[in-house]
Amino acid sequence: MEDSVWKTVMGLSLVRGIVPRTLFGLTAVAAIILIGILAFGGRRRRTHPLVASLVAATLAGAGGLLATWLMSDVFMVFGVSLGWPVILTVAGGFAGLGFVLAAAVTLRGARRALAVVLVPLVLASTALGVDSIYGEYQTIGNLVGYTPYPPLGSVTVRKASMSVGEWRDKARKDALPSMPDSGKVFAVDIPNTESKFKARKAMVYLPPAALSDRPPALPVMELLAGQPGSPGRLIDAGNITATMNAYAAEHDGLAPIVLAPDQNGSATHNSLCADTTRGNAETYLTKDVVNWARATLPVAKSARMWAMGGFSQGGTCTTQLVPRHPDIYGAMLPVDGELEPTDGSVETMVRRYFAGDRKAYDRQVPVNAIAATGTADQALFAGAGKGDRKSVANMRTIAAAARAAGMETTELVVPGADHDWHAVQAVWNPGLDWFGARTGLGEMTKSLEEYPQVEVLQ
Repeated sequence: MEDSVWKTVMGLSLVRGIVPRTLFGLTAVAAIILIGILAFGGRRRRTHPLVASLVAATLAGAGGLLATWLMSDVFMVFGVSLGWPVILTVAGGFAGLGFVLAAAVTLRGARRALAVVLVPLVLASTALGVDSIYGEYQTIGNLVGYTPYPPLGSVTVRKASMSVGEWRDKARKDALPSMPDSGKVFAVDIPNTESKFKARKAMVYLPPAALSDRPPALPVMELLAGQPGSPGRLIDAGNITATMNAYAAEHDGLAPIVLAPDQNGSATHNSLCADTTRGNAETYLTKDVVNWARATLPVAKSARMWAMGGFSQGGTCTTQLVPRHPDIYGAMLPVDGELEPTDGSVETMVRRYFAGDRKAYDRQVPVNAIAATGTADQALFAGAGKGDRKSVANMRTIAAAARAAGMETTELVVPGADHDWHAVQAVWNPGLDWFGARTGLGEMTKSLEEYPQVEVLQ
């Protein structure tokens, strides 16, 4: 019973439903009461209490707007622009804090207590507002690092016994083996046999066909979260389970197996997805993870059947690793990636990660990797939030390099999205159909222009 209640609480959504509605509702009600008190019940001074609080709110909001804009778009403290929806939400939070703090100075007793109570409510509402824009923390469990997924060892996973084509033939004859109605996500510790890289638990989505008595050799999408981030947050923020299960329901239980490994080791560490003095992340992702999957899961081995994708830093990793390993991966699905691995200045990274070897760093830059080892057999399906102009420019630069290498390229932007998970979901929706068609799971039944959330640049 206690375990069930805990799981229910951890599964509560932070972006819709009872939690945000309750928090926003309490904040609004308390704010209305406070405004009424200031307007009609505050102690009279030379300046009316409500006017004083409104002036404080205006000044705090303007200061918050300026400070957030400078950090976001001028000094680029976060490496990317936060986008105007986030900047304005944070500015609104500053305005709210200015209002209630000024009220707390003016009021006394229980009335002051109401203003003080509003401080954490305003802070929490602002944080929840920012989170709803990014879509990073989908549940309370995401916020505290809880993952609800059972261990992979809790199910029996069999080796592949047929090809995808044979599975589809059986589907046409109504002769498919038994399988569950939907796929599931599992947690697993992937051995770091070759890399010795200290990774957190990986997440694995297995579609219905992979959980059957005689599974086919399925294509694989190795997907990477941003930094900070985690495999569990990628599964939730990327809406992976629902998206894959919807695809499987329309394709006789077929969908890609999704591997969500940890490329950083912790939320605060950036591995650059390379083999460096700070850990062999590249070897972990391209050897340990791949070898484990081939030995444990019903996966296809052809490079055409393997894709890597990722958001933000995970998108950068995608475009630097896939062209460096054309024998493993045939496709890239990056969203909002950067032009190069980034953790401080290039000089700092060369010193701290590559022991002063600038050429070793340069080999990790995506356009260099594409030019050096990318092949025409590989393909790029890239996207970016339309409001994230830097990421759009990055995508176009990398796509140009991919076209020069002879790769099939697709470039999408997502109107109304910035550097956020809404862009990821919008891009990976047609991306899944595209990859499914590329690997024989099914055909694309409509053009990219017909998908409602994206615009096709090229």
